[in-house]
Amino acid sequence: MTTKLAAIVINVVDLEKVADFWKAFLEVDERHRVPGFVWLERQPGASVSLAFQQVDHPTEGRNRLHLDFGSGDAATSAERIVELGGSELEQHEMGGFSWTVFADPEGNEFCLAQADPDDYA
Repeated sequence: MTTKLAAIVINVVDLEKVADFWKAFLEVDERHRVPGFVWLERQPGASVSLAFQQVDHPTEGRNRLHLDFGSGDAATSAERIVELGGSELEQHEMGGFSWTVFADPEGNEFCLAQADPDDYA
């Protein structure tokens, strides 16, 4: 038996708002729901999905976990993130590779790079 990463779980206070944001941004549906938890479908070709666990209080300070996304059209993806209620936090460049740090509606940080997601590592 092989162990594989199945989901990345994000603690959230407003379960519906954050789950709806990620469903819309990733264009996926819910796979499973129980009180206080929502699991999303995997994107086609993806090996992991996102899940959300409702908590009483937001995590304070910087997130200990963040997600990296690659996009063939990062500018369009960035516009979509903001339209859905996310926010742009910082832009970075290192050795010709650039990425932008965003936050979802509850402040969970993630990165977006102009890169083919299949080649992004």
